Amino acid sequence: MRIVVALGGNALLQRGQRPDADVQEANVRRAVAALAPLAAEHELVVTHGNGPQVGVLALQSASDPHLTTPYPFDVLGAQTQGMIGYWLLQAMQNALPGRHIAAVINQTLVAATDPAFDDPTKFVGEVYERAEAERLAAERGWAVRADGDGWRRVVGSPRPLRVVETPLIRLLLESGAVVVCAGGGGVPVVRNESGHLDGVEAVVDKDLTSAALAEALDADALLVLTDVGAVMRDFGTPDQAPITRETPIGLRALDLPKGSMGPKVEAVCRFVELTGGIGIIGALDDVSSMIAGTAGTVVTPSGRYDGSLARA
Repeated sequence: MRIVVALGGNALLQRGQRPDADVQEANVRRAVAALAPLAAEHELVVTHGNGPQVGVLALQSASDPHLTTPYPFDVLGAQTQGMIGYWLLQAMQNALPGRHIAAVINQTLVAATDPAFDDPTKFVGEVYERAEAERLAAERGWAVRADGDGWRRVVGSPRPLRVVETPLIRLLLESGAVVVCAGGGGVPVVRNESGHLDGVEAVVDKDLTSAALAEALDADALLVLTDVGAVMRDFGTPDQAPITRETPIGLRALDLPKGSMGPKVEAVCRFVELTGGIGIIGALDDVSSMIAGTAGTVVTPSGRYDGSLARA
């Protein structure tokens, strides 16, 4: 089967951890240990988040007295794709000796007129106390919003239309390679009046990009890995309970937070609706159980799943 796996930010940096390289490399090795059995049996594409990492680089860039202006977000996105892609590439090579592994820097096409540019909602960077976040916002012209108990910077998150390098990724997959790509949702680009691509200041949601990529690659399954075991019904109430099987219609009927679980559910539902494939949301450590159908939230057109990864 052809599987696209979207690694959540916690796979690289768990909440409260310092964004040091050795911390993230240890987390990457743990993530790869969970994914290696999938790669041994299936065609595998791995995408990943970059929120904390791009936030750290943005802060460094804004504070560097040698720069006339800070590096723009499209450049920072490419930098983090290279850094995280290298960590995943090396860990995959060590876990799967003899297997070809490719890490690709990707551009993601978005619409220049997307309304998300005027309503920033995508969290990037570290978590701050409210007073510190508001101070940084005033100093640096940031937009900030509450994220759980803390506050973080937000930027525009336009809807991904297509990963520009999709044909290359397909060729790599067909050659037998495991492909790491679309990091941080891909570098956001728009097509100008000359037909050329230009980078833009934004961050594309990596789960929505993963869904668009999975659809374009004719993937059989999309796995969205996060730090919770499943989507919860009646979340935050005494009646909350995990959803184990559901249809896109059923999941879309839930009222979910736009900045966290909402995009993951939207990505999985969109993939299942467009392809008839299988979407699963769950925790990284439960990957094998998710494939078997004993963990996570499995989404299929019928709401049924027997653990075979065959299209439902």
